[in-house]
Amino acid sequence: MTAGFVAVLLTQFCSALADNALLFAVIAHMKTLELPAWQVPVLQQSFVMAFIVLAPFVGHLADAMPKGRVMFVSNSVKVLGCGSLLAGVQPLLAYAWVGVGAAMYSPAKYGILSELFPAERLVWANGWMEGITVVATILGVVTGGALVGERMERFIARYLAHWPLPPAFDTTAEIAIAVILFGYLVAALIPLWIPRLPVSAVIAYGGAHGLAKEFLQSCKLVWKDELGRLSLVVTGLLWGIATTLRFVILAWSAAALRFDLERGARLTALVIVGVGVGAAWAGWRVRLADAVGVLKVGTILGLAVAAIALVTDWRIAVPQLLVIGAMGGYLLVPMNALLQHRGQIVMGAGHSIALQNLVENGSILLMLGLYAVVVRLNVPADVTIGALGMFIAISALWSGRGRIRGTG
Repeated sequence: MTAGFVAVLLTQFCSALADNALLFAVIAHMKTLELPAWQVPVLQQSFVMAFIVLAPFVGHLADAMPKGRVMFVSNSVKVLGCGSLLAGVQPLLAYAWVGVGAAMYSPAKYGILSELFPAERLVWANGWMEGITVVATILGVVTGGALVGERMERFIARYLAHWPLPPAFDTTAEIAIAVILFGYLVAALIPLWIPRLPVSAVIAYGGAHGLAKEFLQSCKLVWKDELGRLSLVVTGLLWGIATTLRFVILAWSAAALRFDLERGARLTALVIVGVGVGAAWAGWRVRLADAVGVLKVGTILGLAVAAIALVTDWRIAVPQLLVIGAMGGYLLVPMNALLQHRGQIVMGAGHSIALQNLVENGSILLMLGLYAVVVRLNVPADVTIGALGMFIAISALWSGRGRIRGTG
């Protein structure tokens, strides 16, 4: 493992941990400000929209600059967004600015893998990237909750109440944001140790319209590539399904297991743990040439999700959710690696990851919208999760039809 790759992993760990912790801190901050309750669910939308709006531009940026430099700039943007919360900027706007940094960062963090490693090592590298992301996600959720929890409030009241803190640190949420801001600072500084790799594109000065037109043309190239299209569709579906499944599990656990929100959240964390295990296993066992072959796991994954509708005992649900997460991680890593490989060949790694972000986040918005309609219609949670599982199984069968051998 090279020093450059270690720096990439450390950057990803710090940035992902801060991203996941910040959501809880911002929600607590909004409650302190007594903002309307409807603004809380809009937070995730404001974050995700940057990935869709900026997709035509961030991929070009990632390919036209050394990707280590892009990671430094994008995490610096996150620093500004996080710091603006302490400066009194409206939380939705500040969180959207953090989303801008995340949208810039994503094509670089994945695109750099195809520059650091040959094709036969991409699945291994993606396994490490997904594994470190899962660990950071879990720790970020735990850290964010702890920073705004009752224990932190008691700690502040006992040890910091009499300190002359600046006005920006009046509340527990603001202190939490300051701690997370330090995490973003570390994430911004580490990429300075990443070697300067050759750029794969030249910045074109055709304005926003020119970049958008070029991005559309690049999308057409990937769509015409059979393996590129397959990996793009599968990864998009996986992220849309994964995000929706998190909310479905919360509803199902409340209805079937009588779990409150805290215990339901623990069940969703089990899925994340499983994803990390599956990602590591795929990184160790799956070769890029065999990436398409993992699609058969998607059918089993769908049936396992559908079977949750029949479970009424948490002792059965725990291992089942771990297995579901593991199968999801086992699917995701080879498909990510395949898309990076084909994208590097067809349109440049940064462009392909930006396109992937567009598809994935569009899928998330669409599927969450459909789930909102389902909730509005009062469809029972067990019916919803059963239907989602069958959708996964059918989608996997459809995607894997006429299986392609090799990656070219």
